[in-house]
Amino acid sequence: MRSLNDIVRRHSTISPKGAGHLQRLVATWSPLADLCFADLLLFAPVAGPDAKFVVVGQMRPSTAQTMYRDDQVGRFYDATERPHVAAAFETTEIVSSDLHLPVAEIDAAIVAVPVVCGGTTVGVLTQESPVVAPRRRGELEDAYLRVAEQLAEMVRDGTFPYPFDDLEAELVPRVGDGTLILDADGKVRYSSPNGVSAAHRLGYHGQFLGRTMEEIGLRSDAVRTAWRLKTPAVEEIQRTSKVAILIQVMPLISNQTVDGALVLMRDVTDLRGKERAMVSMDATIRETHHRVKNGLQTATSLLRIQSRRDIPREAKQAIVEAERRIASIAVVHEILASSSGDEIPLHKALKHLLVMVEKEALVPMRIKLVGDGPVVNSSMATSLMAVVLELVQNALEHGYPQGSDGGTVTVDMSAVGSSLQIDVHDDGVGLPEGFDPSRQRGLGLTIIGTLVESDLGGRLNFRPAAPPGKGTVAELFVDLTHS
Repeated sequence: MRSLNDIVRRHSTISPKGAGHLQRLVATWSPLADLCFADLLLFAPVAGPDAKFVVVGQMRPSTAQTMYRDDQVGRFYDATERPHVAAAFETTEIVSSDLHLPVAEIDAAIVAVPVVCGGTTVGVLTQESPVVAPRRRGELEDAYLRVAEQLAEMVRDGTFPYPFDDLEAELVPRVGDGTLILDADGKVRYSSPNGVSAAHRLGYHGQFLGRTMEEIGLRSDAVRTAWRLKTPAVEEIQRTSKVAILIQVMPLISNQTVDGALVLMRDVTDLRGKERAMVSMDATIRETHHRVKNGLQTATSLLRIQSRRDIPREAKQAIVEAERRIASIAVVHEILASSSGDEIPLHKALKHLLVMVEKEALVPMRIKLVGDGPVVNSSMATSLMAVVLELVQNALEHGYPQGSDGGTVTVDMSAVGSSLQIDVHDDGVGLPEGFDPSRQRGLGLTIIGTLVESDLGGRLNFRPAAPPGKGTVAELFVDLTHS
């Protein structure tokens, strides 16, 4: 579905300021749909000589059944099809009428409200509900419709939507969550059953009508803010960790004066409990990674002590290599212990690892890391770091024999979409004559082959660096979506 801004930009002559006003209206109009028990449609004028309108927004009520099975956004109507829209747009007055709607196959009661921004009509909002036989309205319905009429007047006056309303959409209380309606003195003139239940959860069980929010146990900071700034105010009220009520106070404005407020209340106790559980779980996981890291570092220390004993050179070399491999895994857990979640910046992890390898090289070496790697999960990070470690160690061992002047090993990463390429390029002695990695029996290449094929689902190539005689390039290709 095309966005409001796209439709307005393509089909209407509304100014950017007017389009922004319509955008804010669509973002905050759900209480109006619930209060008037009706579908809301937002019409914008179409550029051209004929009186045409295009639907740029739609909202279904949660307090009544919608009339529209299909989305209406993007539909065009002329003045004869929607005469009430044309009349409201031209006269800047609220127009009420009954109309048969072929698209909904129903007779609808329609209230057309001009949407005014800075003194200019930029659109028309319609409240559309099925025509019903005359009947006596209940207390809740009557209270809600009276507030809906006040909000419609504010739309016509340009005071709704409010200039500021920063509450996150997923946290916005709905009318059905709990409602209080305040008069010009800030006293309750109506409370919905769910609003009463919310106040009961906060410990108040007395009379509501004629009392202020503070008197029924709800702090009045948000009310005072809404009255003073003429904009919605949000507050979360807690009674220990067992009860948390989120309230949003929407001032009702007439002639630039606040003469009441709609208070929406949502019980967020369970949500806050889940958030606390998530924080606790995250802290536990990070502590676990910290302890694993400490355990691995202890293991490397023990291996280092063992390698200093008077043992055969081959055994000493095997212990040193095992120490490095364990240390590479410890780096992953060290990063996880200081971050949230299971995601690891590969560049950060490899930088830690390569600094460690450079310090322990037997010949003067410079190991460079080039490029920005992706963020990967801990399992993939562990496998990638093990492979890069083995490739770098192979480059050091075979490219720079003891007694040489050393050189530079460059680890170059590049990621495009879900594909990652890591090149390990050394400027050492180069590949031996007839080198075939598939016939090599060394532990390092065996580890590399297993990790690349089984854990990473990738492939690895070795080739002489260009120009010839300038070292070796190991090319690792990995699909980041491999699991």
